[in-house]
Amino acid sequence: MPASMFSYTKTVLESVSFDASLFCKEVEKALKMLLPYEVEQLIEWLHSFTVSRPELQVCLTSVDKQ
Repeated sequence: MPASMFSYTKTVLESVSFDASLFCKEVEKALKMLLPYEVEQLIEWLHSFTVSRPELQVCLTSVDKQ
């Protein structure tokens, strides 16, 4: 069974988390690409992922608009 787009998105976001601007761009792309239920999952995951990474929390503004 192929990996879901949500899983792939999480992998991409984890790999670019070293750069906040790149992370934000990938979050925006993911919000456009994922299905509505996957967007909900992504928002939950982002909130837990960025708890220990305050430099990435700026990206949550685009998520909170959803």
